[in-house]
Amino acid sequence: MKKSMAMPSLQEHSADRFVELQTFVQVAQQGSFSAAARLREVSPSAVSKIVARLETRLGVQLLRRSTRRLELTAEGEQLLEQGRQLLADWLALESSVTRQGQPTGVVRINASSSTGNRLLVPLVGPLMQTWPGLQLDLSFTDHVVDLIAARADIALRWGELPSSDMVARKLGHTRQVIVASPDYLQRFGRPQHPDELAGHVRIGWNYPRAIPHWPFVVAGNAVTVSMGEVLRVNDGEAMANLAKAGAGLARLSLYHAWDDLHAGRLQALLEDFNPGDLQPIHAVYVGKPGQLPVRTRAVLDFLASHVDLSHAEQMPAGLLPGRA
Repeated sequence: MKKSMAMPSLQEHSADRFVELQTFVQVAQQGSFSAAARLREVSPSAVSKIVARLETRLGVQLLRRSTRRLELTAEGEQLLEQGRQLLADWLALESSVTRQGQPTGVVRINASSSTGNRLLVPLVGPLMQTWPGLQLDLSFTDHVVDLIAARADIALRWGELPSSDMVARKLGHTRQVIVASPDYLQRFGRPQHPDELAGHVRIGWNYPRAIPHWPFVVAGNAVTVSMGEVLRVNDGEAMANLAKAGAGLARLSLYHAWDDLHAGRLQALLEDFNPGDLQPIHAVYVGKPGQLPVRTRAVLDFLASHVDLSHAEQMPAGLLPGRA
C-alpha cells in the first residue's frame, strides 16, 4: 500500500526554507560550519542542524564532511549555483521596493493654499533634482482632507494634531504674533493692553479645531481674551491679506507675517504680553514608519532636512514697536 504524500503547507514554503537555503549557501561559500556560524551569529551546531534539516527534506546529501574540509556533492553543486542566483534575485526584489532602492513613482502631497505656495513650492525644484525618478501630485486646499479618501501620501498641517491613526513627523515650528496694518492703527488706534482688544475687530479661524481666544501673559499670569464677534477665515494667506487691507487685527504665525512685517505692511502689537507659544508644522502620513514606500520616505526625509523655520522662532528686535 502506497503511503499518501501530504501536500506541503504554506508555512513550509515560508521563512524556514529561505533560512535553510541561505545557510547552506553561506556554508558552501565559507567552506566551514564555523565561518558560516560567525556570519549568522549562531553556534556551529545550529548551522549544522539547519543544513541537516535541508538535506533530510530534499532527500539528498549536499555536503561530504571530514575533519579537515567540506566537499559539495553533485546535488550540492547544483543547489549552490541555482540557490545563489535565487538569493541574489530575492535581494534585488527587496531593494526595488524598500528604502535601499531609488525612489520612483508618484507621491501625492496635500497642503493648505498658503503653506503649499509659500513653503512647498520653493522646495519642489530641489526635490525633483535630488530624486529625478519621483513624480509629484500636489493638491492645495483649505479643507482638512482625509488622506485615505483623497489618496494622499503626505499632508502638511499646522498646529497641534488630534489623536488619530495617522503618523506625524514634525518639520519645525513658528512663533505667533498679533498684527495690524498701519492704516488700521491710524484709524482705530494701537491697543496697549489685552484689555483694550474688546474695542477692535479681530480676525479668527473658522475651522472646527480653532481656539476661540487669544493667549497672553499679564504680570506673570497666563490670561486669555475671548475672540467674541470676529471676521473668520480658513487660510493663513487670506488672514494676512485681510489684516494688510485694514480689516482688523490678526494673530498670525511669524512665518506667514514675516515678509509683511519687514516691509512695513503689518506691525506687531502687544509684544510685551506675548506668551511665546510656538505653532508646529507636521508632515502627516498613514502607515508604519518602517514600512513606508521608498518614494514616500524620500520625500519625508527631504522635507525634514530642508524646511527651515529658524527665522520664524523669534521676533527680530528691529520689528518691535518702539524698539527699532
